[in-house]
Amino acid sequence: MDISFEIILLLLLAATFAGLVDSLAGGGGLIQLPALLVSLPDTSPSVILGTNKVPSFLGTFGATASYLRKVRPDFKLAAVMALPAFIGSALGASVATMIPKDAFRPVILFLLIIVAIYAYLRKDLGQIASAKFERNRRLLIGAIVGAVIGFYDGIFGPGTGSFLMLALVALLGFAFLQASVTAKLVNLATNLGAIAVFGFNSQILWALGLTMAAGNILGGFIGAKAGMKGGSVLIRRAFLVVTTALIIRLCYDTFLRG
Repeated sequence: MDISFEIILLLLLAATFAGLVDSLAGGGGLIQLPALLVSLPDTSPSVILGTNKVPSFLGTFGATASYLRKVRPDFKLAAVMALPAFIGSALGASVATMIPKDAFRPVILFLLIIVAIYAYLRKDLGQIASAKFERNRRLLIGAIVGAVIGFYDGIFGPGTGSFLMLALVALLGFAFLQASVTAKLVNLATNLGAIAVFGFNSQILWALGLTMAAGNILGGFIGAKAGMKGGSVLIRRAFLVVTTALIIRLCYDTFLRG
């Protein structure tokens, strides 16, 4: 595909900012995916979705590596969540072209509004880790959450990191900082599952995806440094900002866009 230098530069900058946002609170797809849709208007949605997963995966990988130097996630829970998340994402990507995205918007919008209100009202949410449920039940809940959010990531995408983080904080009692790292490990699996399906079906612009990945990795590194310095307080604030932005975007897509 012939893409101008200006478009590549725009997408590189969008990917960098998306990586920064994603490393703090998830929701980088709010920036990166619309940038691809606007910049490549004649490209099929499945190719856009597939290409978007490449920088998302590599940027999340870089941010996770940065976090792991200072923060210890729940590796067992992440592993238990990752397999169903991978399978769910692969299934979602497989049906991504068969189900209209508009069917999801009202449901996701409603869920995001509930998430934002809950996180805002609970000022102490995610500030201190407070384990909920006994270990085996936590793992079961984690596996179910991984499968459901993985499917969502494969078929739609934006907000996946935010949903994973809130599930870990609100359902399982993690602090935001530890939840952020654990969510990223699971998000790697969801991205990889989608990449496997889109790549197998030749629905990825690899050169563009890898170019954008350079910016996403840089943004993720910067965001991870800020996240470790600011801790759970900064990540909670970033989470609220990203969730609010997602709500505004979905309101526009659902009610105002021609």
